[in-house]
Amino acid sequence: MVSIQRVLTRGTHPVDGREVELENNVWIVGDDTEVVVIDASHQPDVIAEAVAGRRVVGILLTHGHRDHIGGAPELARLTGGPIWLHHADEFLWEAAHGDTPFPATALPPHQIVHVAGTELEVRHTPGHTPGASVVVATGLGAVFTGDTLFEGGPGATRWDYSSFGQIVESITDNLLTLPPETVVHTGHGPDTSIGAEAPHRQEWIDRGW
Repeated sequence: MVSIQRVLTRGTHPVDGREVELENNVWIVGDDTEVVVIDASHQPDVIAEAVAGRRVVGILLTHGHRDHIGGAPELARLTGGPIWLHHADEFLWEAAHGDTPFPATALPPHQIVHVAGTELEVRHTPGHTPGASVVVATGLGAVFTGDTLFEGGPGATRWDYSSFGQIVESITDNLLTLPPETVVHTGHGPDTSIGAEAPHRQEWIDRGW
């Protein structure tokens, strides 16, 4: 049976010129044989322990910020799973990992990933970063949004490569069209649902974040 497992990781991340402590949600989707890991933040050893020897179909990175990709090279070494990241975030990969080559598998704007008999649909949702993506698991009634959508609204767009207008458009077209009962598994903090967030779209626009 396919299940969704959350692994909570902890580490530091630069925010506005200072290092802050962050907790990240890492999501493992699959069964007793094979899994997809969504994001590879801090503590790759903790993530690998949760994988528990299962075949890693892919390490799917929702975007290129260090707190979501920092553990990816080591997790790939520990598990043998390929790393997937949208090519538009290559500059963020280089900032985090220096001379470590960009992942061999760059996510296209739309891709279907198969794991344990379940389809995971990757959708490109720029705004937080140029290559930000979400993972829709229709069969599981879930979507994994990284830092694109949280309980309470869109992710941050304070960087010069980010766009508030673009993130709202991405959420409107790719997330708010999902069934309202769809569970939103975020990159940080608690779950929410499409039905809980959709009524507040105009409030986000009015406040500008």
